[in-house]
Amino acid sequence: MRIAKLPMSAVVRAIEAGETRGFMKAVVDADTGQILGAAVLGAEGGEIMSIIQVAMLGKLTADDMANAVFTHPLLAEGLNSLFSTVNE
Repeated sequence: MRIAKLPMSAVVRAIEAGETRGFMKAVVDADTGQILGAAVLGAEGGEIMSIIQVAMLGKLTADDMANAVFTHPLLAEGLNSLFSTVNE
């Protein structure tokens, strides 16, 4: 199992909105890259969680999410950065 984590203070849209409190964290299967679960505590966390839920339903991997193109300017852009931390 691997853990991806990112403070909201590292998400560009959160900085622009002045809402940098909180974090995003995801649990990823080390062998398959499958997203097993996540927690988002911060502004619009529920909306970000919905995107992760759909990714899980679609069986996207952490690499898929790290390389996906998300609409700008949204907090969802932080998902690229979050899932890029899995291999650190």
